[in-house]
Amino acid sequence: MKPIIDRMKVDRPVKWLFTGDSITHGALHTWGYRDYVELFAERIRYELSRRRDVIVKTAISGWTTGNIREDIDWNILQFEPDVVSLMIGMNDCCGGPDGLGTFRDNYNFILDRVLENPKRRIILHTTNPIWSEANDRRGHLPIYIDAIREIARARQLPLIDHWTYWNQSWPLSPIRRTTWMNDPIHPGNYGHRAFAFLLLRELGLWDDNANTCRLFLP
Repeated sequence: MKPIIDRMKVDRPVKWLFTGDSITHGALHTWGYRDYVELFAERIRYELSRRRDVIVKTAISGWTTGNIREDIDWNILQFEPDVVSLMIGMNDCCGGPDGLGTFRDNYNFILDRVLENPKRRIILHTTNPIWSEANDRRGHLPIYIDAIREIARARQLPLIDHWTYWNQSWPLSPIRRTTWMNDPIHPGNYGHRAFAFLLLRELGLWDDNANTCRLFLP
């Protein structure tokens, strides 16, 4: 994270881009509340007075790494972002073990294209865990999470491991399993706050007194 954190210390605007699937899209399951990208924007552009920073969200419900790969020039590169945030895999994992190779290939292709600009930074994310009710379609999600971790480690890229954080947090307060989710797959309002809180902490942008950081989280 250090190059991104250092970039925030200079008085020059940053163009942030968030891409992924329905979770980053924030579609439907937030029920009108701010999703994690919008919470991040509030913290950056208002609370931290980085008024000229730009936050772009191009995530699309139902998308996979294959969709982003096919549309990368429009979805990411046309905006010439300084920092790209990628959370993807929830739909890819429906391909099971047979689809893992394609997932890795697509994921690395996206990273290769994004990082063609050596000054560009990228933040990788694992997804949230899911309820057992969703295992009929997404029971292989853990092996895709491991693949993301392995790619991040091999390429020495920053990774925000929501999967581990959520799995550690849920047992501490069992109500979180239901309150952080809107259905067996998609986070709701509180789940997006959990995403945003971890992102802000990992970037060194947390402030106990800031309104965004003081939002209630069960």
